[in-house]
Formats: sequence, structure tokens, C-alpha cells
Amino acid sequence: MTYVVTDACVKCKYTDCVDVCPVDCFREGPNFLVIDPDECIDCTLCVAECPVEAIYAEDDVPANMTQYIAANAELAKQWPIIVQKKEPLPEHEEWASISGKFDQIER
Repeated sequence: MTYVVTDACVKCKYTDCVDVCPVDCFREGPNFLVIDPDECIDCTLCVAECPVEAIYAEDDVPANMTQYIAANAELAKQWPIIVQKKEPLPEHEEWASISGKFDQIER
């Protein structure tokens, strides 16, 4: 089982999770992070670090967000590794509580 970044990360991109990842499995896109399922070791450290609770175990991804499982796998192959915490996106506070942002992912 791997972990999956979901809806709450879109247009927020908090990177607290990146700092605790022991295997550098996070990938960075313009307005979203993903987890490379081939690199994730299921350590769970990132889950507690996410301030918007965007990270789920694959088996626990809510039914309305299952498209994020495939998106994480696909985008992890395209986006570069991120290994250090950065500031969240400028409008992160406004977007943090908005749901249904899958179509807002900049690829």
C-alpha cells in the first residue's frame, strides 16, 4: 500500500510532508504535490505533517477522491523530486478548505 496526496493539497501545496519523508518520494508540480507510489515505503510520517490532511493511505482515500490515486502515479513520473520544505502557495489559506479541485491541477 502507498500513500496518496489528494484534493486539499491542490492550490495550497504545503510542503511540511517533504521534510519528514525518509525516501524522497514527493514530486512537485506547479500547484500540487504527489507521492511516487514506487518510492513510498508506507512509513506514515507525512500524514501527520500535512496541515490540511490531504494525505491518505491508498485504501483509505475517500470514494469521491479515488482519481487522485492514478493522478499521483501518473504525475510522479513527470514531475521533479522535492526534498526541502518551501513556503505554501500565496493563496493557500483561501484554497485550503475548498473541495473538488481535481480539475485545478496544473500539469
